[in-house]
Amino acid sequence: MRVSVRLFAGLRERAGTDRLDVELPDGARVADVLAAMAATPVGVLRPRECVVALNREYADADALVRAGDEVALVPPVSGGAGLVRRVRVTDQPLDLGALADAVRDPRAGAVVLFEGVTREVPELEYEAYAEMAEPRIEAIAAEEAERHGLCAVAVEHRSGTVALSEPSVIVAASAPHRGEAFAGARAVIDRVKAEAPVWKVEVTAEGRHRAEGTLPAT
Repeated sequence: MRVSVRLFAGLRERAGTDRLDVELPDGARVADVLAAMAATPVGVLRPRECVVALNREYADADALVRAGDEVALVPPVSGGAGLVRRVRVTDQPLDLGALADAVRDPRAGAVVLFEGVTREVPELEYEAYAEMAEPRIEAIAAEEAERHGLCAVAVEHRSGTVALSEPSVIVAASAPHRGEAFAGARAVIDRVKAEAPVWKVEVTAEGRHRAEGTLPAT
């Protein structure tokens, strides 16, 4: 069967395209997708160089691949449902005030805002697998809202170019008390940076440098 594989970040740059078609036998598994890359411009993949997402969920090496599945190679990344008020990956500037307003709640005595900004370099370029990143971030926000007893949580992440001192990611969390709000916001941003398929490149006068990351757990 023919499977179309989406590529991101350094793998996309290596292949010179954001999508490759590979032939796999019926009954193929994720491990076969990775092995098939050796015959493409991606080449032989080193251990822990990427993980595979099937239908926008991280999958282990033994997961079955079926015709029609959405398959993506995800290199190391650079992070109750009603509690999640807003999740968005956008190429537009982020609005701190709007996100704070989104989590205000009559039960909340504390609202914590985290704003991650570009530092030390003129600009960062963000690439996102947005169709997977948004539901992944929403799931993270819902899990941490329940774990920390938050009233509400909202997250926005930039894609595209983000200039020096501009925000690239914002997390807003509200809770009855400041302890829960601080802890919840910290947990959300830590997981977003570790798990959401988002990549960044530092852009300086000397050139472009892709930031190293960590592979999400499958």
